Amino acid sequence: MLISASEVKAKGVSFIGKLIKKHKEVFITVRGKKKFAVLPIEEYERLKEAELDRLIFEAEKDYEEGRYIKETADEHFKRLGI
Repeated sequence: MLISASEVKAKGVSFIGKLIKKHKEVFITVRGKKKFAVLPIEEYERLKEAELDRLIFEAEKDYEEGRYIKETADEHFKRLGI
């Protein structure tokens, strides 16, 4: 579902709430282009958890395959240029 920023401004957050009940996601447009996505908090949390699961999986795989560096905090910061 697409709505303009001016519609959000005029109709308020309750308007978005009504749209979310009908549609799984709402896109807010600015000057005719998608600028923001609005989705139920449960869906957002599900996506964040899936992202975290993927990152943990990748980190575990890197560790198993020896793709890591063992160094002190000072060495790490120096390598990063901090």
